[in-house]
Amino acid sequence: MKKLLLVAIMAVAGVAAAVAQPRAIGANIGYGFDISYQHALGEANMIDVSLNLPLFSGIGATATYDWINPFGTAIPWNYAGQWNWYLGVGAGAGAYHLFNRWIATSWYVGAVGHVGVEYCFDFPLQLSLDWRPNIGVEGWGSHVGFNPYGLYSGITLGVRYLF
Repeated sequence: MKKLLLVAIMAVAGVAAAVAQPRAIGANIGYGFDISYQHALGEANMIDVSLNLPLFSGIGATATYDWINPFGTAIPWNYAGQWNWYLGVGAGAGAYHLFNRWIATSWYVGAVGHVGVEYCFDFPLQLSLDWRPNIGVEGWGSHVGFNPYGLYSGITLGVRYLF
């Protein structure tokens, strides 16, 4: 019984700590459309999870662990709001041409980098410019090869609501 009570207390404390961290939800537009969720892990780290619609004809997902203002290099012109930049790594996977019966469906999987700059206003709004290259493999039919689209497909403009 004591173990069950201890586990319950730890679970409640973990959920309370997770909910207390700043979060953001929003959308990115670029090579397709992304719905993204960011969860801060303290002052200098965050997790970014995105559901992607690449080329507006497929579906994919990415998850990155990002460092905010890495190397102690904050952007110095913070006036009314706050400028930040971030750098991160993660993974991504998905498929293209799901909705086009004339083109063979292709898939991709690989490591994802994440570089971006954001401006957080005094009110709960964030604007960002990101580059999320996906370096890995793709395949269609019996062919498997390097994913050439992954290097430039991740350039997006983002708008997020901070909560």
